[in-house]
Amino acid sequence: MSANRHKRLRLTKAEKRETAWFYLLISPWLFGFFALTVYPMGASIYYSLTNWNMFQTPKFLGADNYIKLFGNATFYTALYNTFYYALIFVPVSMIISLFLAWLLNRNVRGRQIYRTLFYIPTLVPVVVSALIFMWILAPEGICNQFLALLGIQGPSWFYDATWTKPGLIIMSLWGLGSGFVLLLAGMQGIPQELYEAGYLDGTNAWQEFRHITMPMLSPMILYNLVMNIINALQLFTQPYVLGSQQSMPGRAGLGGGIDNSFLTIVQLLYNQAFKQFKMGYASAMAWVLFVIILILTLLVMKSSEAWTYYEGESR
Repeated sequence: MSANRHKRLRLTKAEKRETAWFYLLISPWLFGFFALTVYPMGASIYYSLTNWNMFQTPKFLGADNYIKLFGNATFYTALYNTFYYALIFVPVSMIISLFLAWLLNRNVRGRQIYRTLFYIPTLVPVVVSALIFMWILAPEGICNQFLALLGIQGPSWFYDATWTKPGLIIMSLWGLGSGFVLLLAGMQGIPQELYEAGYLDGTNAWQEFRHITMPMLSPMILYNLVMNIINALQLFTQPYVLGSQQSMPGRAGLGGGIDNSFLTIVQLLYNQAFKQFKMGYASAMAWVLFVIILILTLLVMKSSEAWTYYEGESR
């Protein structure tokens, strides 16, 4: 019996040829994965335990970089700014994207034009959009001129440490096109039979949205939520551009704006790595950020078991 089993496990020539072709065809991806992902990650773990400036031999320090990091007040400032941005931007962007997708999924006149208009901002380069909003939200910019017409004195926005992060959130909400398009595509994939059945049962618009649209759209909402969290915690370009443009007294010199109110974790990492050449210290910071993102992602994925519905799934 064992001999017959061993015989069955032996591959034929055709199967061996197919297996060889399989490994040959995926070899470019395997090379890229190990050379561009696995090796850099492994190297960064090692460098996070060393003192290395890219030009000299790394000097092993153990956990000193991590101890120094958690004793650095600037790191906590960057952490606060990053979480402030993420905790407000992620839910607000999800709600607005979901509302726009639901609105433009209905029979609205000119909805094709509206869909295009909402998506166009995502095509504008991030640096350009940051400079545009620096002009719009300037102390004498268009936004404050409009508020003045309503009798409201507008803030200084990016030139006031209290308003830099709200201004940054407003600027980021301008480019919700990608998430909005995904949610809209998900809504259009919901079977119309469900809505017809709900209509026959006498459901109103809210009940239809709550009991049909939301459950069927929950996998797409989960995807957008995870991606928004990851992107928000890795925010870099917008605050870097805005902070670097400021040249007012009180600027910390790290491109973080007034009182480092723009400074994010990735921006601080960039400063340490490519301005001060503290690659070991920056690697430690990168791994701390990686662990934070991993924990939050796992928490979201775990919680999704209670609110995410997959068609055909039995619970």
